[in-house]
Amino acid sequence: INAEYGQKPNFRKAYGLLQSASSKGNNKAKVLLGFAHLTGDHEPYVSHNTSLAYEMFDSAAKAGLPSAQRALAVIYSTGIEANSSQSKALLYYTFAALGGDSLAQMALAFRYWSGISVAQSCESALKYYRLVADDVAKKVGSSGTGQVVLRIRLMEEEEESPQNSPLLDENLVQYYQFLADKGDLQAQLGLGQLYLQGGRGIERNIKLAQHYFSAAAKSGNTNAYGFMGKISMQLKEYDTALKYYKLATKDPMGQWGMGTLYYNGWGVHQDYTQALSYFTLASQQGHTEAELQLGLMHLSGVGVKKDYGIALKHFNIASKSGHVLAFYNLGMMHAMGIGVMRNCQTAAELLKNVAERGSWGNELMDAHALYHKGFIDSALIKYLILAEQGYEVAQANAAYILDKDDTEFISNLRSRYKRAFVNWKRAAAQGFGGARLKLGDYYYYGQGTEADPVEAAEQYQIASDVDHNPQAMFNLGYMHELGIGRSQDMHLAKRYYDMAASASVDAHVPTMLANAKLLTKLYVQYFIQFYKEFTLMMLYEGIVNWGGSWSDYISSQFDTLAQIFVKMDETATEDWDIYLMSILAVVLGLVMALRGHNVRIAQMRAAQQNANQRPVM
Repeated sequence: INAEYGQKPNFRKAYGLLQSASSKGNNKAKVLLGFAHLTGDHEPYVSHNTSLAYEMFDSAAKAGLPSAQRALAVIYSTGIEANSSQSKALLYYTFAALGGDSLAQMALAFRYWSGISVAQSCESALKYYRLVADDVAKKVGSSGTGQVVLRIRLMEEEEESPQNSPLLDENLVQYYQFLADKGDLQAQLGLGQLYLQGGRGIERNIKLAQHYFSAAAKSGNTNAYGFMGKISMQLKEYDTALKYYKLATKDPMGQWGMGTLYYNGWGVHQDYTQALSYFTLASQQGHTEAELQLGLMHLSGVGVKKDYGIALKHFNIASKSGHVLAFYNLGMMHAMGIGVMRNCQTAAELLKNVAERGSWGNELMDAHALYHKGFIDSALIKYLILAEQGYEVAQANAAYILDKDDTEFISNLRSRYKRAFVNWKRAAAQGFGGARLKLGDYYYYGQGTEADPVEAAEQYQIASDVDHNPQAMFNLGYMHELGIGRSQDMHLAKRYYDMAASASVDAHVPTMLANAKLLTKLYVQYFIQFYKEFTLMMLYEGIVNWGGSWSDYISSQFDTLAQIFVKMDETATEDWDIYLMSILAVVLGLVMALRGHNVRIAQMRAAQQNANQRPVM
């Protein structure tokens, strides 16, 4: 299934073997088959059958298998098959976490961190995040940067152009492959690093990485020698690694490699002094992993005097490049108060980042691929599972799919909005501004929750102040204009409309129409107020003093006019705002069309005049 060791996946054979093992009572096989039935991402080899998945999970959970208990927790939490029950979900997550299931520990940590169906507790969250982070750090090792997790939000992807996609275009990759085959050094190095690390939609492929680095090394490039040494070291071919690193001692990759070999005594006699020297040279050239190693040496006091301050400095530098072990060590220092004041919140956030860099992060890209292939239900279930583990991007994407009604999995509109609301709320709590805006919409319209204009305005305010979201600014202007959820204040409304126009070019036309409508409304209100308080009184008294039948006539006409304007003001609803904006839009269109017509006439006249003035040959 995992296509390891360069083999192509054979799903038919894999699931045939799992079916056979499951029928003989193997609980691990039941869980693997259960997840395949649950997500339906391997049809037609395994059917999409959530009921059968539940039966398999239940059977394996009764036998005490932690992964099966975690699967039942997901089902009860999301309501995928059984009725939603947060108490049962918490119970199964707890059992699975105690059984050592990393994903259950991660989900439980997020619940304590966010206060979902439990009392919020940073210490409890930290305890579980630390367990998962320890596991991830061990698997990464000292020479890796960790799993590359590409966080693509479907909402942003739809709004942005394809050129801004974080995924590499297949045609672009083929173009670089063509250049590399023609001997282009930069293309060879770039492709080598891409296949060595993976990411941006490209799977990690050591053989291809070796191929391109080997081609670049033939031209004597020291950076290519360094990467060849790194691959040999990962394959534990230390003599070969030493040979390549010696050829790259002026390159930061080669310097880091030599330092690593001396530090661990791989292929050479262990020598911390030499290791320190090479790591220092590499760090001076900005090598991230050398910064990490210097941090570890000063943290442990190996080869140098123990100095937590210097260690912290090196870890901070390495973390800016996203090195997972830098985050891990920073998290542990904050968790235990080593070199810094103990800070549970900072430690939990850092170790959460490490936990999300585990191999399970690949599921995000699997879900993304399924969505774009049209398997919406399968993508939704994968996102819901990842959302339980605390991935903000999965929460946002699950809510996005539910909000768009792209899925047949949940047919009930009320239930779908309720689940979307929960995930928007969780994503917003983790800092996603787009989710904050959607949360405001849900409160405003009463989707998935009770309508609450005041709370909607609060969410829009946060999105405006923190994320500078132009749509949130516009919405606040509208709410101030009509006095919905906020005090009616025309001047504040105009201020928010103007802020929206300043924040986004796309908001210029809507805000121009809104301001035109607002000014029209203000003039109408001023006229009515002026008429009520001054004009009618003075005019009426003057005409009465003058006398005659004209007074009755003029008075009745002004009374009628006043009643019309007063009635417009008192019965104004959202609908007439829309009508007025539509009228203004039509007027704007006519003005632009007339202007274009005049420009064309002027151009024709100018052309005719030039033709008349042309000298005759």
